[in-house]
Amino acid sequence: MSENWADYVPRLEELARRLGLDWSPVTFEAVPDSFMTEIAVYGLPVRMPHWSFGARYIYQLVQRHMGYSRLFEVVFPGNPGHAYLASSNGLADNILVTAHVLGHADFSRNNLLFRRCQEQVSEHIVEHAASHARQIERDIESHGTAAVEQVLDAALSLEQYVDVDQPLRRERYPEYLEKPVPPVDDEFRARYVALDAAAESAWQPRKQRAPVPPHPERDLLWFIATYAPEMESWERDIFLAVREESFYFYPVYATQIMNEGWASYWHARLLREADFVPQAAYVDAIKCHSDVVRPIAAGEQVALSVNPYHLGFTLWEQIFKEAGLPTARAAMRQDDDFSFVRNHLTRELASQMGLFQYRRQDNGQVRVQAEDIDELRESLLIDKYNFGAPRVSVAEMRNDGTLVLEHQSRIDGRGLEVERARHVLEYVQRVWRRPVRVQTVDAALQTLQLAAGDS
Repeated sequence: MSENWADYVPRLEELARRLGLDWSPVTFEAVPDSFMTEIAVYGLPVRMPHWSFGARYIYQLVQRHMGYSRLFEVVFPGNPGHAYLASSNGLADNILVTAHVLGHADFSRNNLLFRRCQEQVSEHIVEHAASHARQIERDIESHGTAAVEQVLDAALSLEQYVDVDQPLRRERYPEYLEKPVPPVDDEFRARYVALDAAAESAWQPRKQRAPVPPHPERDLLWFIATYAPEMESWERDIFLAVREESFYFYPVYATQIMNEGWASYWHARLLREADFVPQAAYVDAIKCHSDVVRPIAAGEQVALSVNPYHLGFTLWEQIFKEAGLPTARAAMRQDDDFSFVRNHLTRELASQMGLFQYRRQDNGQVRVQAEDIDELRESLLIDKYNFGAPRVSVAEMRNDGTLVLEHQSRIDGRGLEVERARHVLEYVQRVWRRPVRVQTVDAALQTLQLAAGDS
């Protein structure tokens, strides 16, 4: 039997197709651990340069050296997809990882949220992001490092604030309010208006300018790029490039439980049916699988830090067991984590997985603190809304150009980190070049106003 993991890729692909998986081509490449950490931090093999990625890189290195995390693979969906495997992986690791990647590739090709976002951005995201990075380098040459970094500070501080329910390439708001319909207050007038076109044309109300925005706008990157009073074209391009990449990353974030669970289910199934894998490698791979999908407990199970691999894998196993492949594939295509968890996490499964909160009493007995399944589902999902960021929208653009933001704390249920919010406002004000204000609440849910740029 071969000791080269790459020799097993075509055989695993053939088996996956026989079992019903359908994916765009994937290129596999083994890379040094340092490069794995770098692309995991940047999110893409080549991406626009910024100091914040360096800070994240140092954090990942510390985590890895302390034994808290290990990167087996990094996958970038697309057509083709790109999978990077750590060169320090053993044969068993890479066989399992290859099977896992095929599950991811099947998911990203067929899940509707993934498809919609990729079609709008680019199926060639690696090359697309590299083009953005080259443009940033040209901007640095033309405008200087400090000027470009100032724009990136603002754009990347808002990278979570996109609206994927809107198209990537949006039009500006209508300049005027829609023409009001002439009043029709009785049957005779209604018949008269219908019969005499001149009567309708004679009623010509004065055009009214539409407010900007006409409704609370949560796509902050788009709004600033489109309506900032004095933004230069290269600055707008940077904001829109960051927005494009956020569109690409959104389905990765919004389907993490589903996606990791789907990939884990299929790597386990492929390994079980891959009779060409050496016995020793199979045993080692199954041990690795058990580590990947184990629940992660904190303290004396006062609460669980939920492992998305474990949660997703368990839910998919149950769906396959009860309803079979067609139902599972229909859910995979249509759901995101919100609908997936709400539709498929039952009270029975939650109890089996130990997801409810427990408390040890003075007499030594362990009792369930809460067993509200709806509350549990929402507690698992609460940090997934809006990329996990507080809900902030544009409320108003005043005549003098002042930008008024509003933190929707009643929906959000939490306060802003005040110092961080001040920094973000300062970043935004430098590119908006007019005062910027936000109405919010602090960690104690006390109302406060923050501002930047007021003279």
